[in-house]
Amino acid sequence: MPSGYLLHNHCLQSLYRVFAGFFIAALLAIPLGIIMGWSRSLRESVTPLIEVLRPVPPLAWIPLAILWFGIGFKSSVFIIFLGCFFPIILSTISGVLSIDSILIDASKTLGARKKEIFLKVLTPGSLPSILTGLRIGLGIGWMTLVAAEFTGVRSGYGLGYMIMTARDIQRPDEVIAGMAIIGLIGYSLDLLLRGIESRLLIWR
Repeated sequence: MPSGYLLHNHCLQSLYRVFAGFFIAALLAIPLGIIMGWSRSLRESVTPLIEVLRPVPPLAWIPLAILWFGIGFKSSVFIIFLGCFFPIILSTISGVLSIDSILIDASKTLGARKKEIFLKVLTPGSLPSILTGLRIGLGIGWMTLVAAEFTGVRSGYGLGYMIMTARDIQRPDEVIAGMAIIGLIGYSLDLLLRGIESRLLIWR
């Protein structure tokens, strides 16, 4: 890598991009997934659109990302967002559908309002599936990192950018090192989410 470009800065910048895309995806996908799991009409109207967009690889979105957001942080976050969004929303929908309808009917009988059903029945009931979706989404988002950084990195930092630079200057050792670091960080992130999952689902 160029002189002065330290490895830990590449790692930090890549993590920043991935977590930005991941958190935006989670903030949108979890409430939307819960609502879709609860509302059959909304689910039937939106699911076809999701199933059409879901198979499109993030790499195919790069030209549009550059057109919409320009070169830099926003376009790379958008690519990572796409990788994270679909696993999270589909797992959330599946989690809501797995909740016993008797629990929802009982809460309605006891006078629970829609907001209370959403927060106290649907959300905790679907939590195991949501956490699984978050793990899968973060893993896929991390996998799209190199593709996301194809859109251009103004700061000059990022593991994907480092790999591309090493390719251009014919340094296969740095390419392999970058790949190894991406794998190790991805594994560490999965362990972190597994630990959070085990703490939140201690009752399971």
